[in-house]
Amino acid sequence: MPALTDLDLHDISQRFAAWGHSPAHARRLVRAFYDGSGHADLQQLELGRKLVARLGAEMPLRQSQILRRHASADGTIKLLIAFTGGGAVESVLMPAYRTDRAAACVSSQIGCAMGCDFCASTRGGLSRHLTAGEIVEQFLHLRQLAAASGRRLTSLVFMGMGEPLANLPNVITAIRRIADPAMGALGWRQITVSTVGLVPQIDALAEADLNVHLALSLHAPDDATRSRLVPSNRRWNVAAVMAAARRFAQKTGRIPTIEYCLLDAINDSDAQAAALAELMDGFKAHVNLIPHNWIGAGISGTEYHPPPPRRIDAFIAVLRQGGVVAHIRRQRGDDVAAACGQLAAADSV
Repeated sequence: MPALTDLDLHDISQRFAAWGHSPAHARRLVRAFYDGSGHADLQQLELGRKLVARLGAEMPLRQSQILRRHASADGTIKLLIAFTGGGAVESVLMPAYRTDRAAACVSSQIGCAMGCDFCASTRGGLSRHLTAGEIVEQFLHLRQLAAASGRRLTSLVFMGMGEPLANLPNVITAIRRIADPAMGALGWRQITVSTVGLVPQIDALAEADLNVHLALSLHAPDDATRSRLVPSNRRWNVAAVMAAARRFAQKTGRIPTIEYCLLDAINDSDAQAAALAELMDGFKAHVNLIPHNWIGAGISGTEYHPPPPRRIDAFIAVLRQGGVVAHIRRQRGDDVAAACGQLAAADSV
């Protein structure tokens, strides 16, 4: 039985008509539901007793609930969200520097199959893809949470649990509902999709013409190091994923972000910084350096650590000397395991 978030406005209108009710009710319901961050007073909408009863029996408004909430000292909030279809994921709300705004991070899968050794999300493997509706509901929970703190949700990143491009059809459908002015109304340019580098899917995302941003999780400038950290590199190597990112930029006009998790004595040398700068030559993209957030031992048993501050400063200095636009991501929510690479839903049902 589909929930309201599983359907777009056209689908809901058709169902209402098939039930013998005016399709015009669909637009009012959808607008009220998304404006209410996943809540709507059906009686106030005056849909009629029969339609309200039909909705309750055949189209529930929601298919998820918040099981737990963890608040960081820096204001970041992590939610554990469970679904009626089974399983749970973690999603994160991050207060922006402006006191009236916030950013959200959502998951696209329960678990992850990518096997990146420094990421907690992949340690239990992949359980299943999330449906488009389940992704949308994370957005609605986080937007409601932002509103409750006096903030407006202004950006969304697919950087939570899972590889978004491995679940591309559902991710694209969810983006359309989240961004569509008639539904979530967040806006296309406020959304970023992250990937470890599934090359055909990067091209497919560009062809979808959504006007969203791309973040490529590179993490090493050479194939030997990257294959150790990111197993998918054995199929799509550094040259292939960088070429795909360049094609995405050319096709969409969106400036990609190159994500680089800094790991002490693994990928943080001056030589590796110089090699990364060479990869970026002539490429209008941003490099986002992410000092590793501790997760304990990875799949291989290796326990990674962030480089010391002086090594991070030296790495970014080499990049900037090479003309690369680079910055260091500020650590957020690490005290509640809500930072980049730490999401795992380990305490889920």
